[in-house]
Amino acid sequence: MKKLLSAIICLVLLAATAMPTWARSRHHHHRSYASHYAGRRVYYSSSRRTFWQKHRDKLTVAMGTGGGAILGGLIGGKKGAAIGALSGAGGSALYTYKIRRRTRRY
Repeated sequence: MKKLLSAIICLVLLAATAMPTWARSRHHHHRSYASHYAGRRVYYSSSRRTFWQKHRDKLTVAMGTGGGAILGGLIGGKKGAAIGALSGAGGSALYTYKIRRRTRRY
């Protein structure tokens, strides 16, 4: 039973880490053809940012914290959950604010 629960938790965490790739919106900011050829200022569409785009950093750290707490809780109980939450928050914050690329690739 414990192995099955661990396998399910690992699959949920895998799905949560894949979530940022699903969050890409279909509305990309492109230059209009007129401004591109006329040499004018770049025109960006006025589409609103989604909740994910506004809070991406906070959500990424929160998912890392939750994942660490779940794994730590499975392994070491309440104390393990606390340690797992701290390590998950630290690791996801390190990734979010230092390692992840900020530039968009088109």
